[in-house]
Amino acid sequence: MVLLGTIVNGICIIAGTLLGRLFTRIPEKTKETVMKVIGLAVFLLGTQMGFQSNEFLIVIISLVLGAVIGEWVDLDKKLNQIGLWIEKKVGTGQHGSVSKGFVTATLIFVIGAMAVVGSLDSGLRGDHQVLYTKSIIDGFTSIVLASTLGIGVLFSAIPVMLYQGVIALFATQINLFVPEELLELFIFEITATGGVMIMAIGLNILGLTSIRVANLLPGLLVAASLVLVQYLYF
Repeated sequence: MVLLGTIVNGICIIAGTLLGRLFTRIPEKTKETVMKVIGLAVFLLGTQMGFQSNEFLIVIISLVLGAVIGEWVDLDKKLNQIGLWIEKKVGTGQHGSVSKGFVTATLIFVIGAMAVVGSLDSGLRGDHQVLYTKSIIDGFTSIVLASTLGIGVLFSAIPVMLYQGVIALFATQINLFVPEELLELFIFEITATGGVMIMAIGLNILGLTSIRVANLLPGLLVAASLVLVQYLYF
């Protein structure tokens, strides 16, 4: 089943969120410390991803152009509007900020090589091991995020499943038109570009910055375009 890994990933996020809600009554000081730890861990993850680039100039250009496009379209506002719409449907109160949990978790779970590579493996070979591993990681991350950011984390399962599901379903077509060498280059540079975005999320969680990370997302498409140009003409 092509979508099995994606479905398992979504279930783990939902299960992790529900389990994390059992830890909502922990003291505020403990919650604050836990959030700082999450921020540090997310920043470290992003740093590791960022070092995977073979052409860091591509990463820089991608982030700059991506930021310009993202600010023009204002993806951050649109993503937050979705979160606020969900918040109105489920209410707030003891659940905390649904919008913040939804946006933060979505960005963490969607950006990264495992989502792309795992979905391609599912679609091309019926091998779900990478997505199973991602599911476990996302599940534990959901527990921690949900205990501090609230029930909004649960709804991040929807864009995660849509994103990975589309890649898995179209993996055969991708494999037909994209040479393996080019695909590998795509993964390296998109991972590195996404890693810088993950670092920004970590800094936001730490309260050191207020970067509109969603507005950087077009940088992933810019990175893919630059890799293609480099592959074809240089």
